[in-house]
Order: sequence, then structure tokens, then C-alpha cells
Amino acid sequence: MNSLHLILSNLRYFAPAWVFASLNIMVGTWVLYIPYVKDKLSIDDSQLGIALLCFGMGTLTMIPISSKIISLIGLGKTTLFGITLFSVLFLAPIVASSYVLLCITLYLVGLMACLTDVAMNALVSEIEQEDRVHIMSASHGFFSLGGVLGAGIGSVVITYFEVPLTHMLLAMSGVVVTNLLIAKSYLNIKGKKAERAANSFNLKLLRPLLGLTIIAFLIMGSEGAIEHWSKLYLQDVVNVLSESTAGLGFVAFSATMTLGRFFGDAVSKRFGPLAIIIGGCLISVAGFLAVLTTGLVASIFGFGLIGLGFSVIIPELFRLAGKTEGISAAEGISFVAGFGYVGFLVSPAFLGFLSDIGTLTLSFTALLITTSVAMLTTLFLKRRSV
Repeated sequence: MNSLHLILSNLRYFAPAWVFASLNIMVGTWVLYIPYVKDKLSIDDSQLGIALLCFGMGTLTMIPISSKIISLIGLGKTTLFGITLFSVLFLAPIVASSYVLLCITLYLVGLMACLTDVAMNALVSEIEQEDRVHIMSASHGFFSLGGVLGAGIGSVVITYFEVPLTHMLLAMSGVVVTNLLIAKSYLNIKGKKAERAANSFNLKLLRPLLGLTIIAFLIMGSEGAIEHWSKLYLQDVVNVLSESTAGLGFVAFSATMTLGRFFGDAVSKRFGPLAIIIGGCLISVAGFLAVLTTGLVASIFGFGLIGLGFSVIIPELFRLAGKTEGISAAEGISFVAGFGYVGFLVSPAFLGFLSDIGTLTLSFTALLITTSVAMLTTLFLKRRSV
């Protein structure tokens, strides 16, 4: 918890952590209105999946050019520019009047999501190196906290907004204003150290990092799927009629993930990375089984278990990747994170296609299977390391 104390007691550390939270506040608010957009445009799950894939395509488009933008205008300025434009652009999908416009606007949002994500992680990395502190895990905890704030508060107040755009406007205004007020603490950071680390992506690393890469792809893919489909699952499969109640699955997922990430370092120190990943997968499998019972309380509890299990997996994968023999920490972490992020982006569309073939029950059964595969892969790695 020392890293959390550092963040809460020093604006230099809190300001970039708040960017992490801000990104997911907007996503968490958007998630509440995915069913509304789907009904307004009269599209099916497969079409919605393609629209969400456009978000992913925007992100993938930005990956090769994000470092150039950072180099041009500076790391701190890119972070503020990214979160501001990302928040403003997220108003567009809510008001899109056609399916084509929805796809275009989500693509544009994806561009800024990637730029912000790369910049904020590099910013924290730069500050860690300059100040010799460790705040990355806790900063990711703030990302999960943002989901709790966006979807949690949003689920409570959603019934008071007759026009969804009003809700998104309030969320956007809060995010933009708060970031503008506190960004001065990092605005002039250029980011040379973080920039060098970001350029270390090399496909030759696939062989030594294959197992970790598979796990990252599967687990982050499941995270992305739950983020976009949890509310629709509660509405379409569990038959929840209340807008506020239907958002509680994602709230539970984000809340337990937040807690897990704030306390995960201490647990890892005691049991070790591979054991923690196996335990996290087991907890998540139990969570998926609870979700698939299709009972309201069991499903919400299940989403909470999944969030708790997933919370410790990605940080531990990064820890292992950074310690892989013959590979620098920057190379290992950026490579595993890159493939994990691809999984995060493509999984929502994949679930949409599965749902169109069968139902969302089939989609969440697939997530149960992928989590089990991740656990088996970790067991293999553990046996090989003995």
C-alpha cells in the first residue's frame, strides 16, 4: 500500500494516476449506454461487435505513430492532449445517427484511447525512473477505480437522465476540468527514458515469451469482453429490466479488480508470480461458473470474483516478463503488454460474433474456456521452471 500512499500524498504522482482513472470513467459511462445505442440503431450483436472492432482498429492504427507524436510534442503534453480529446470524442458514439457513423466515431475514439494509454504508461514509467519509486501497479488500480466511478455512479444516476448525451457531457466535463487543473505537475516532462523503452517491440522475443504472451492475450481479451458485454449479458440472459441494476456486473468486476491491484504486491511477495496467476485463474473460473448460472445475485457475485482473479494476473505477467533471462525488462514487458492489448481489443467483436451464432451464454462460456486455457498454460510454465 506504500505506492497508494505515495499517489494520494503527492500531486506529482496523483496527476498521472488520475489520467488512468479518467480514461476508464469515460469507458465505464459509455458501457452503460451500449444497449441504448444498439436499440436506437436497430443493430444486432454481430453488428455491434464490428462497431467495437472499429474501436480496436483505431487503437491499432495509433500504435506505430504514438511514439512519434510523443517525441514531437512531449510526453506530458501528449498525455493531457490525449485524455482531453479522448473524452470529448466519446460524446460522438452516443449521438451517432447511423451505423456507419457509429463505426467511424468509435474508430476515432480508439485512436485517442491508444495515444492516451501509451502516453500515460510511459509517463508513469518516466516518473518512476526519475524519482526511483514504484507506482505503476497502483496507477493501474486507479484505472480500475475509474471503471467503478464511471459505471458505479452512472448506474445510480442513469434513471435521472432522459437524454444520454447529458450524462456523457457531465462525465466528460468532470474528466477534462480535473485533468486541466492538475496537469501542471507533469506537463513539461519530455519522456526520453520512457520513449526508449516503448521502442523495444521485437517479434524475435516471441519464443522466450510465448507462454506469457498467450496468457496475456487470453486474460486481457476476457477483460475487454466483460467491459463491453457484461451489461448486455445481465439484460439479455439474466433478464434484468432495471438500467441501474444491469450495470452492477461491471461495477462489481471493476471494484474487486481495484482492490486486488492495490493489495496484490503483498500477496505476490508471499506466494510468487506463477502461483498467484494460477490462483487468479481458479478464482475467475469460479466466477464465470457463477455468472453462467444466470441468477441475478450469483451473476453479480461472479463478475466480482472474475475481477478479483484477473486483478493479480496482468501485473504478475509483467513482473515475470521483466525478469526473463536474456531479455531486458523494457523489452519483456512491452512485448507481453502489446499482445495482451491486441486481445483486449479484438475480444469484444469476437463475442459479438459468437452471440450472433448462438447466444451471449455461448460467448461467456468461451471466456470460461479461455481462462481455463490460461491456467493450464501457467501450470505448464510452473512445471517447466521447477
